[in-house]
Parts: sequence; structure tokens; C-alpha cells
Amino acid sequence: MEEPTTPNFETLSFEEARVLGCLVEKESTTPDYYPMTLNALTTACNQTTSRDPVVSFDERTVQVAVEGLKSKQLVFQVSQAGARAVKFKHNVPGRFPHLDEAMTALLCTLVLRGPQTVGELRQRSERMVPFPDIPAVEAELTKLMEYPGGALITCFAPGGGRKSATYAHLLCGEVAAPHAVLAVSSGAEVIDPGWKEKMEAEIAALKEAVAALKAQLGGA
Repeated sequence: MEEPTTPNFETLSFEEARVLGCLVEKESTTPDYYPMTLNALTTACNQTTSRDPVVSFDERTVQVAVEGLKSKQLVFQVSQAGARAVKFKHNVPGRFPHLDEAMTALLCTLVLRGPQTVGELRQRSERMVPFPDIPAVEAELTKLMEYPGGALITCFAPGGGRKSATYAHLLCGEVAAPHAVLAVSSGAEVIDPGWKEKMEAEIAALKEAVAALKAQLGGA
């Protein structure tokens, strides 16, 4: 596989990527509560489900990340009639005009959950865009690797303990090949964690609804 072309966009900090990913995700999964207040955005960044790694950002950290994204024209501040709190929305289509909905969903999933296999990506992006099969996901991943102006993701071939090819985003710059998760007990089989995803999705949906309601009551 050819080395990815050096991207012609400004790389993001980890905090900026997390904030941007949350804005993209919430626009799709909870559109009634988008654009987002700083409080709601902080809650989204700190979710304990559908995030890897899990973080504990304070509002100051999120605010600094938002300002960085604003300077890169990836986030806009918006004013809504009757709203007391400032809200924010992303500008991914403006900065990455060749991304379609499916590509955006996969890139967002990689940003929020780290390196993943094609099977994991299909399952974990389902709430944003359902894919009919694995080849459909692979086709969109290829587009992301061949994105005009520079690859947005990279692919690590099986090896080093990895049974399947693994994909990672490049919005924060080049990344090292991920290590496979080893079994705890000698001789134990390494089980794909995908079976947990439906449970995580249900829990995340409930937490999102509660967080969005709190944000609406406290910041709208």
C-alpha cells in the first residue's frame, strides 16, 4: 500500500479532534439539540461510552479547543433568538467539501473511538449511517485514503498481533500502528469486543438524551 499523501490541512490537537468529532456526531444523532452549548459539548467529550480514550475535560479545555477550531474555520459560533448561551456548530463540509455523509460518519467514528477494524467501524457508525455490508464500508474508507489534497485516514495491514487490517485517522498527524489487545490468561482466545456495541449504543443514547435535556434546561 502506498504511503498517504501529506495533507494540506492544519493538523488538530487531540482536544480539538475530540470536540470536532462530538459536534459531527451530535448533529447526526441528536439534531434537536444541535448546535451545542459549551456545557453540552463538554458533556459529549466526556462520555464514558462510544469514546476511546475516555477523558475528563473541564469547560476551559473545551473552550480552548473550540477557539482553535474557530481559527481553522472548522467551528462557527452561532446566535439563536431567545437563547441565553452561546452555541457552536462545525464547518466540516466547508473545509472538506469532498466528504459525503458516509465518509464523514466513518471519519467521525475513528476520531472518537481510535483505530478500528472495518467490522468495528460498520457497527459503531450505524447510528449515523447504516452500511449494508463490509464492502460498502471498505469503499468509503478507500475514498478517505484517497481524499483530494491528502489522505484523511491510513490503514495498517494485519500483523504485530493484529488479525485484521486496522484504520486510523490522520487529522492529528501521523499515527503509529496500534497494538493488538492480548488475552489475559495464557491460551485464552482473543474475543472481538463488537458484541458490546449494541449495549453501549443503548446506554449512550440514554445518556445523550439526559445530557441534552440538562443542557437545554441550563443553557438554552
